[in-house]
Amino acid sequence: MTLTLYNSLTRRESPFEPIEPGKVRMYCCGVTVYDYCHVGHARAYIVWDMVRRYLMWRGYDVRYVQNFTDIDDKILNRARETNSTMEAVAERFIDEYFADMDKLNILRADEYPRATHTMDGIKRLIHELENKGYAYASGGDVYYSVRQFPDYGKLSGRKLEEMQAGASGRLETAEIEAQKKQDSSDFALWKSAKPGEPAWDSSWGKGRPGWHIECSAMVRDCLGETIDIHCGGSDLTFPHHENEIAQSEAATGKSLANYWMHNAFVTVNGKKMSKSLHNFITIRDLLEGNWSGDTALEGSEKLKAVEPMAVRLFVLMAQYRSQIDFTEEAIASAKNGWHTLKEGLLFGSQHGSKLGWDVEKIEQLTGQDSTLVQQFQSAMDNDFNTPGALTVLFEVAKELGKEGNVLVHQGKTETSPDLLQQKWVNLVKLAGVLGLEVQPESDSNDAVDGLSDAEIEVMIQQRKDARKAKNFAEGDRIRNELKDKGITLIDQKDGTTIWHRS
Repeated sequence: MTLTLYNSLTRRESPFEPIEPGKVRMYCCGVTVYDYCHVGHARAYIVWDMVRRYLMWRGYDVRYVQNFTDIDDKILNRARETNSTMEAVAERFIDEYFADMDKLNILRADEYPRATHTMDGIKRLIHELENKGYAYASGGDVYYSVRQFPDYGKLSGRKLEEMQAGASGRLETAEIEAQKKQDSSDFALWKSAKPGEPAWDSSWGKGRPGWHIECSAMVRDCLGETIDIHCGGSDLTFPHHENEIAQSEAATGKSLANYWMHNAFVTVNGKKMSKSLHNFITIRDLLEGNWSGDTALEGSEKLKAVEPMAVRLFVLMAQYRSQIDFTEEAIASAKNGWHTLKEGLLFGSQHGSKLGWDVEKIEQLTGQDSTLVQQFQSAMDNDFNTPGALTVLFEVAKELGKEGNVLVHQGKTETSPDLLQQKWVNLVKLAGVLGLEVQPESDSNDAVDGLSDAEIEVMIQQRKDARKAKNFAEGDRIRNELKDKGITLIDQKDGTTIWHRS
């Protein structure tokens, strides 16, 4: 099977062919570190983590680089608001970024370059653009002359005449900007120092880099002049990625990236996420339960914490180029889905010894069931179709969940232990490709998104006691409560009650 992916540059799907056989160089635009990450960030970095994991599973040696923008007006504004420094604010939110991403099981990048650590590369690139006639100095600033680059707009599809001025990523009045620019579409590569702000020495005077030049320099310094995959959110297509292409390709005369990939937005209850709409949800608020069902209304009732893997599943339940809407119903669906997957993933730890499995042997198994793997790979090879891949996993998880209930209530199963072992190993291995993992010691008796086995048994005993006391209304109430939570009761002729999860 051939891996095909959608290339934002060519606007079509095409087979993936790396520059160097067996190796992938991949760059992802990272966060500007001035605040906590939100659910939009969660989607982006879960998606690119999934792509990276799948490429590795397919046998590629992947070098993955993701930057931090640690000099920006937003960071400086936060420093002023908190009576702090740019460096302190950046360090704090870099740490907070890692705390959030670690919980979502996002693999650490091979390298995290920072803008402030790349000044030599940034200035060298600007000098090259200046020497080749693509950049000009003006009043202590340096601008990129957009009209000198004939291919400008090839990624976004925008025509130069339709573009608005201003893509520097820095705050400045329109009048001053207009006075310094030769053309309204030109954007800043270097900005002259402002009083009281951090600045670096350069041949143009003290100043700091524009936003776009940072990534061009970091890509070249870390991965080379041409890379395989450049990825990020769709909001970065223009102006950021368009300007990266203009800068890098003008300097090197080579393609910056052979494949451009962009994930779609996350909306909240059908609306763009915004602090002004009171629907801005950070990752940690979601994981800690500090969010409400209708996030557009202040004072709404807060909901329960969401398990990190349920958040990850919520993201992967949609194809990465499709917009997803964050709603209470969507999160509830992801919670239920994760409960099903988790039950299947825990099957081995809960029932393996009863089935006579050799634990050491299990660790050595690859789980290469040809049919299952082919179905999974077929979905993922189709531009990382995670919904299709999850369908394969859910089928196996449901089968194992049913077998688990049979083992709990009947003590044995008619299914071959070897076949169950093969199914479970396959589920664990393939779910891991999507970063969906669970630790038995932390989840075997825990039911964050539902009732644990022990809690269910207690309620069944309460129902039995109520029925014995001829309090049938209470017995029915308990049965209905369990049913609402996805638990079906089956009364046996011998007076016992067995149950299973829906």
